[in-house]
Order: sequence, then C-alpha cells, then structure tokens
Amino acid sequence: MANIQSQIKRNRQNAKRRLRNRNVRGATRAAIKQARIALEQNSLEESRAAVTLAASQLDRSVGRGVSHANKAARLKSRLAKRLNAMQSSAGKKSSEQ
Repeated sequence: MANIQSQIKRNRQNAKRRLRNRNVRGATRAAIKQARIALEQNSLEESRAAVTLAASQLDRSVGRGVSHANKAARLKSRLAKRLNAMQSSAGKKSSEQ
C-alpha cells in the first residue's frame, strides 16, 4: 500500500478507469461477436444492423482511449468487407432468379 497521498489518489483513479475500460472493452467485443454471428447466418438485414452497431461501438472505444485507432479501423474494415461480399452475392442470386 502506498504511503504518498498522490499515489493513493492515483491508485483510486486507476481502479475506476480499469472498471470503466473493462465495460467498454466487453461491450465492444460483444458487438463484434454479434456482427460475426449475423454474418455467418447470412441474414442481410440483421448483418447490416449488427455491423453498424459494432462499428459504432469500436468508434466509441477509440474515443474513450480503450482501443487503438488502427485496430478499430482494421476490425471495421474486415466486417465491412464480409458484409459487402454478402450483399454482392445476394444481389447476384436475386438477379439470376
């Protein structure tokens, strides 16, 4: 345990921030997982909504300093790439029929 007052305060601040960051990181991971599940189920509308929510959550995470900006951009890009592939394959299937 620290004896210096400033270090005691710093420890309190770090504990609060750690809990806040865990919540944000957990919500971000959950949103990404839901988007991936929706993409695997090949439901276009559900996937669109889930990817949009995940991108928003990633941006929020970056804004709060929890995630690195490049990692968030990479994850959003990968989700968007899968969504676009699904949309183009759905477009081809509907035009063939």
